[in-house]
Amino acid sequence: MSSSEKVTKLFRIHKTVHKMLNARGYLVQQKELERDKDSFREAYGDDPKRESLTLMLPRRDDPSENIFVFFPEEEKVGVKTIKEYAKRMKDESVFRAIIVVQASLTPFAKQSLLECASQSFYIEQFQEMELLVNITEHVLVPEHVLLSDAEKRTLLARYKVKDTQLPRIQLHDPVARYYGMRRGQVVRIIRPSETAGRYVTYRLCV
Repeated sequence: MSSSEKVTKLFRIHKTVHKMLNARGYLVQQKELERDKDSFREAYGDDPKRESLTLMLPRRDDPSENIFVFFPEEEKVGVKTIKEYAKRMKDESVFRAIIVVQASLTPFAKQSLLECASQSFYIEQFQEMELLVNITEHVLVPEHVLLSDAEKRTLLARYKVKDTQLPRIQLHDPVARYYGMRRGQVVRIIRPSETAGRYVTYRLCV
């Protein structure tokens, strides 16, 4: 891959990650959402080091709650890298992270992610290919809004239903992964409607 292709690829991934974190409720600077390829190249150079793209951002509604985004250099990520990231999370009291991998994780690295989760350090994994395009900007993907716990309770009380009676969205659905949904969370889906203007449905993440 030429350096120009690498810059283009990492710029697109970097942009999608910022939009994804913004949609999840993290505090993303407007300049990052609007950043173009030229300013990305100015900031990170003609041959960007993936490690230099590492992010740590706070939640908008709770600045004490942060998320890390790691961009490992190696193509196939091993257990040593996972342990380094987990240690950094522990040292800085950050309990959520995203790893953007070029190819895959080794079986031991995948096991290490499960061990981290058992200690309440939750690390999501995305492949670079999944982040080259922002799926939520596709014309066929309707608007999704994640409900807070309080909003979920209000919804269930209003309709006198249990959450298990709602239609479902799978935890591994690409849209659920984009929003970082967890089992038991509810998402509001808003579709345009020719008759009603808009059509709203709700789905439970399972």
